[in-house]
Amino acid sequence: MSVAPLSPDELETALRAIGAERYHNRHPFHRALHDGKLNKGQVQAWALNRYYYQARIPAKDATLLARLPTAELRREWRRRIEDHDGDTPDTGGIARWLRLTDGLGLNREYVESLEGLLPGTHFAVDAYVHFVGEKTILEAIASSLTELFSPTIISERVSGMLRNYDFITQETLAYFTPRLTQAPRDSDFALAYVKEHARTVEQQNAVLNALKFKCSVLWSMLDALDYAYVAPGNIPPGVFRPA
Repeated sequence: MSVAPLSPDELETALRAIGAERYHNRHPFHRALHDGKLNKGQVQAWALNRYYYQARIPAKDATLLARLPTAELRREWRRRIEDHDGDTPDTGGIARWLRLTDGLGLNREYVESLEGLLPGTHFAVDAYVHFVGEKTILEAIASSLTELFSPTIISERVSGMLRNYDFITQETLAYFTPRLTQAPRDSDFALAYVKEHARTVEQQNAVLNALKFKCSVLWSMLDALDYAYVAPGNIPPGVFRPA
């Protein structure tokens, strides 16, 4: 923890250091996914569980939107909901993610029902939604700053999966293409907001801890997948079991 306020640029450096150390592109499950070391059932399990995160992002953002004090801030944050929910049926990030699970051979009704979800995924995603609803606006915005690092993981994921899995196509991975521009746009705004408003030691420590928390959410989701579907014999009862 800092004992004196950081300059805005020093705060950015500290935030980026958290991502370099803790972002989930370093997780063994992501490395295995990228390197082609998973079978189709394990990739299906990843896509099915990640769907819950994608589906809850608009609810998380709507929770924050309702608390934002100005029309300017609300307009900015509203774009995130539109990105995921779309403007019309079958548009937006959630619809594109369902096309990914379709392409992997998963039944859409089953995916949307959440019946196959790992408990660890459920708890991690819900914890993130609750965090954004309960913490300060500054902390809630700071928790979104994992998007600073998402273009790297998206590029790795897309190139690695296309190279290593014959059941993956460019169309299957269509979710990720818009995120290469949406995530930097969103993270630029959030980073500028945090650098402007986190001025005291207490505020800056809260911001740094918020990003650490979000990194832990994403990391713990992969922990759950790794334990259940890579380590032998650990799939919990009542969840997705690969054919």
